[in-house]
Amino acid sequence: MALGLAAKKEIVAEVSDVASRALSVAVAEYRGMEVADLTQLRVKAREQGVYLKVIRNTLAKRALSDSKFADLDGVLTGPLIYGFSLDAPGGAARLFKDYSKDSKNLKVTALSIGSGLLGPDKLDAVASLPTRDEALAKLLATFKAPVGKFVQTINEVPSKFVRVLAAVKDTK
Repeated sequence: MALGLAAKKEIVAEVSDVASRALSVAVAEYRGMEVADLTQLRVKAREQGVYLKVIRNTLAKRALSDSKFADLDGVLTGPLIYGFSLDAPGGAARLFKDYSKDSKNLKVTALSIGSGLLGPDKLDAVASLPTRDEALAKLLATFKAPVGKFVQTINEVPSKFVRVLAAVKDTK
């Protein structure tokens, strides 16, 4: 079924809006996947806060041309599914990486975090990026470590004194 001009403009506007809010985008070729597999992928994407869309590459080029993901223009060929990470920068990459373990038909072709085009060889690096909560936990642990060591050091002085008194008592 052919799309009319109004429907194409609506799709471009929707994808452009999502791209402006997205932290990263992952593009994968889905040639050979069955509808049930794509449905399962979409369910997992919704759970992880990833926006998935299958659109024509010409429409995707128009939608991404004014965004920070305009560098993807040269790699948009073939049947592609676009995953926009809205919550965590590695969300879409993590989703595609996990799903491609089960399905050999899903192949990541490009990634972008807004700082340039990344190849499929960088999938593991992008997928291992921490979520917002994980990053905050690491930051708080880093802040807490010096304070904990300081308290432990201050506490060691009276503890050492008590151990010396206990040793003197045991000798007498």
